[in-house]
Amino acid sequence: MSDIVNLRQFKKQKARAEKEKQADQNRVQFGRTKTEKAFARTEATKAERFLDRNRLEKNDESDETK
Repeated sequence: MSDIVNLRQFKKQKARAEKEKQADQNRVQFGRTKTEKAFARTEATKAERFLDRNRLEKNDESDETK
């Protein structure tokens, strides 16, 4: 004899598997590696520092809050 299968649970398991499969595909297609993320973060901080150093008008209020 075969085991009794709860169809509701089976459907949920199947849906979870499909979502996980889609998530894996999205990670491969759209994801970035750890080094790419770190590089982007350092570039953003460098750009922010450059802009802060080369301001035409310096605000005393903004300097005090940081």
